[in-house]
Amino acid sequence: MFVYADHAATTPLKREVLDAMMPYLTEQYGNASSVYALARDAKKALEAAREDVAAALGVDRREIYFTGSGSESNNLAIKGALGALERKGKHIITSATEHHAVIHTLMRLQKCGLCELTILPVDKYGLVSPHVLRAAIKPDTVLVTIMTANNEIGTIQPIGELSKVAREHNVWFHTDAVQAAGHIPMSIENVDMLSISAHKFGGPKGVGAFYLRSGIKIPPLVDGGGHEGGLRSGTENIAGIVGLAKALKLAVDNLASNTLKVAAISKLVTQRLSEIPYSHLTGHPDMRLPGTVSFVFEAVEGESLVLGLDTRGVAASSASACSSGTLDPSHVLLAIGLPHEIAHGSLRLTFGEENTTKEAEHVVKAVSEVVAKCRAMSPLWDDDKPTERFWSESVL
Repeated sequence: MFVYADHAATTPLKREVLDAMMPYLTEQYGNASSVYALARDAKKALEAAREDVAAALGVDRREIYFTGSGSESNNLAIKGALGALERKGKHIITSATEHHAVIHTLMRLQKCGLCELTILPVDKYGLVSPHVLRAAIKPDTVLVTIMTANNEIGTIQPIGELSKVAREHNVWFHTDAVQAAGHIPMSIENVDMLSISAHKFGGPKGVGAFYLRSGIKIPPLVDGGGHEGGLRSGTENIAGIVGLAKALKLAVDNLASNTLKVAAISKLVTQRLSEIPYSHLTGHPDMRLPGTVSFVFEAVEGESLVLGLDTRGVAASSASACSSGTLDPSHVLLAIGLPHEIAHGSLRLTFGEENTTKEAEHVVKAVSEVVAKCRAMSPLWDDDKPTERFWSESVL
């Protein structure tokens, strides 16, 4: 049996989405910027997709712009705010658990002297406190950027409260909603900018969308022919954009039923994995993405765990970064207070609506076997005397 349990990394392309895309990959190949009939058909498809994305997010179609990825949308928000508000200042506030598309962008800008950065701490569940945010805002703060839901531990931030704090101080608020869009209901009442990516909710890779509140003007990230209202030049990927819109509409239309299904599978897996000795759920126990199960296992190395699961037909992921050439564990797990040796034993299982209870049972069995095998080879583990624990209960 093969079980795909890494939907936070990417999701399978839905058949209905591929069917919607196919005409624009074949006979309807026109450039939406041209004026003849073939091009006008492409333009119609582009604007219909914009309408559908806007409706799914509850915003005006004129506030939606298409990009090449969620990362590009994040960069557009950050660099756009700095460019638009350079007379006010260059102070930006973010959180310690942001995706690298945000945190690495900000750190590079800071290194170049282009921004001043405040990184807010999070609690043991990965939550940002509105009170801490309020205290961090300064007269020269131009942007607060905090993700809607974490890609590693699944914690959902109180975006309504956080964005309200920013609005009260006349500070722009951006949220990276890449992991959240299509998976949880979203209210963006006080959000000024928002990023999403198609391949996280059943759409194609290589296409994203960007929400920019009406009345806000920012400079483009990509200059050129002035596409997307001058905000993002480059000939539009019509097939990809059509696929994004179709996938988001399907996800939103089926949100309630999909949530019930993946939440039930996640609950089963969470309960069973919690029975493994010295295992610990990471992230908030309730305020989390319905399909995300994230654990750390003492005396286990995450990369070995993922490779062991692969041999048992389970595709999963770990926040352990050894495969990327560094021994540093996840910045997210360190930010919530885990010691290095524990953070290395992480496992992220993320489920989708196509997963079944039978598959969940297979995942649990496979994880239990691999954890036992890894511990049997670990110098940190002693079955007869597992009292030399390096986990601090105070972290929880």
